[in-house]
Amino acid sequence: MKNKFKLISKFKPSGDQPQAIDSLYYNYLNGKNSQVLLGVTGSGKTFVMANVIEKLQEPTLVISPNKILAAQTYAEFKAFFPNNAVEYFISYYDYYQPEAYLPSSNTYIEKDASINDHIDRLRLKATISLLERKDVIIIASVSCIYNLGTPKDYQNMCIEIIVEKEKSINQLLSELIASHYERNELEFKRGTFRVKGDTLEIFPAYLETSIKVEFYGNIIESIKEFNPITGQTLYKKNKIYIYPAKLFVTSKDKINKALKSIHGELNEQLRLLKSQNRLIEAQRLEQRTKYDMEMLKETGLCSGIENYSRHLSGNPPLTRPTTLIDYFLQENDDFLIIADESHILLPQIRGMYEGDKSRKQTLVDFGFRLPSALDNRPLKFKEFEKLIKKFMMVSATPGVYELKRSKKQIVDLIIRPTGLVDPEVIIRPVNGQIRDLIQELQKNVRKKYRALVTTLTKNMSEDLVAYFKEKGLKAEYLHSGIDTLKRIEILKDLRLGHFDTLVGINLLREGLDLPEVSLVAVLDADKEGFLRSKSTLIQICGRAARNIEGRIIFYADTITDSMKKALKEMNQRRSKQLEYNKKNNIEPRSIIKAVQELDEFKKLSKDKSTNHIFSKKQYEHEVTPKNIDEIIKNIELRMKKAADSLDFESASVLKNKMFELKSIKSSKPFKHKK
Repeated sequence: MKNKFKLISKFKPSGDQPQAIDSLYYNYLNGKNSQVLLGVTGSGKTFVMANVIEKLQEPTLVISPNKILAAQTYAEFKAFFPNNAVEYFISYYDYYQPEAYLPSSNTYIEKDASINDHIDRLRLKATISLLERKDVIIIASVSCIYNLGTPKDYQNMCIEIIVEKEKSINQLLSELIASHYERNELEFKRGTFRVKGDTLEIFPAYLETSIKVEFYGNIIESIKEFNPITGQTLYKKNKIYIYPAKLFVTSKDKINKALKSIHGELNEQLRLLKSQNRLIEAQRLEQRTKYDMEMLKETGLCSGIENYSRHLSGNPPLTRPTTLIDYFLQENDDFLIIADESHILLPQIRGMYEGDKSRKQTLVDFGFRLPSALDNRPLKFKEFEKLIKKFMMVSATPGVYELKRSKKQIVDLIIRPTGLVDPEVIIRPVNGQIRDLIQELQKNVRKKYRALVTTLTKNMSEDLVAYFKEKGLKAEYLHSGIDTLKRIEILKDLRLGHFDTLVGINLLREGLDLPEVSLVAVLDADKEGFLRSKSTLIQICGRAARNIEGRIIFYADTITDSMKKALKEMNQRRSKQLEYNKKNNIEPRSIIKAVQELDEFKKLSKDKSTNHIFSKKQYEHEVTPKNIDEIIKNIELRMKKAADSLDFESASVLKNKMFELKSIKSSKPFKHKK
């Protein structure tokens, strides 16, 4: 193995961690390939996962149930494995409206999406890392079980460029166009190329740097990697591979075969529709499909090309889709899949297929798509299971499936390295719960701590926040109606103390690392159901387990069965934790390293060379009409790097600075003080 996983951390395994790491590792060596890591909040689950990866030395896919947790996990693994390929693979849509048809109102909704350019690059980079090296960890969302282009087609369309090899510039241009690169002489951006005489410049879709290829006749004279903003040469190379700009890519021969196959299916479906006297549907299908075929023939691409993926790959009907997991299978004999917060993630994966099928079946029935569009889908749960080799299911509250699949092979992670124990739970009556809660929140504010309050509905969370603000409390709400970037911003503001109380529903319980929280209040805790189940209550209580003064308040008039089970399990854990602390003479302390996690995404701010850009006082001394364009370009490049690193706070600061400089540039006259 060329590159090995090397974990770098100032911490050493402690508490339950050494035992958990060894148990997981030796169980895998002995063929026990499905295991549960039962880790309480704050016990260092991610650190244990990282240690197991280092011991196994196998490529790893970590799947998270939401983007916030995925971003947090990605940052932690990047810190643990700085010399290895830690990649990020989540849905690249900032906004996504899938294609749909509503028969009741005869309404066709066209697919509409806004693709995040930076996440698109990270997705491409993740797949390429899997094809090029073994030391790869990919942090993904459930989007990783959706259909992608096949790894073989992607590899076969890779372009090899070698110094002193004979290849004309026109031949290379044809290869780039076939790999979905576009010629653009005006705007040099990802996925484009430009030509200047005997020089070809390429901006690979997955890199932040660009490639310059210089020709002497039909011979490649030199290859240089350069900064696309400054033009500065970074490296000289003898050989380079340019991967396609899109994951759905295939050769001309395959496209021609696919066109014949699509035409055959179209004729068959038209005969069926006409036999049912559904002439409008038949006309619609023929018109739409023939247009797509013409686009495929001329450009190799069409809108919704993924709906023809079965024909393009040459697979028979009902073949499972090709996904990110196939990129692991392509190059690796063995690999590890980690299901983080498995009690939430696995039901998500189980439900993806049916929801997707229902929408597409309507499109097929009414002549908007061929039946083969149904093969463009996420994996069925049984298909996902068959692709698993080594499996680690991580949760504080594993479900029935995890226990059954692992054959109750559970590794406990109960003891926290900090000595913190599960907080005690106080039960108070529902009558007067809001008045009592406000008093508790006011006490919490005086201690400069944060609080989480869980409600049962979105409307209640919004109304409660409005009421809290009337009473002088700084509060905000968080629920599924708020987009991902805004949620990250809200959580960051809570930790920074811009407000003190966060109100929400079940989203508050999954993977939120908030050590400043010392109070968690559960309103209407005695309302049995998903939001107040044993598993949910334990997860909610875990949010206060990172603070030495952590407290839980359940507002309830009766003790439900779920409450009894949750309290029993938490009391058992608390007893073990207290016993361990006493035996080892450990004094509990709040987690303080997590405060520094606010800066985990702030790699940009550590670059001292940018300090002059952040100083308003230095603008008048350092910005001139000659250098202002270069400074703006550099800030823009750093802004994009910050966004790629998920450092949205720094990216926002840089964006404001960029606009400020552009304002200075546009002012008349633009003066420079000496």
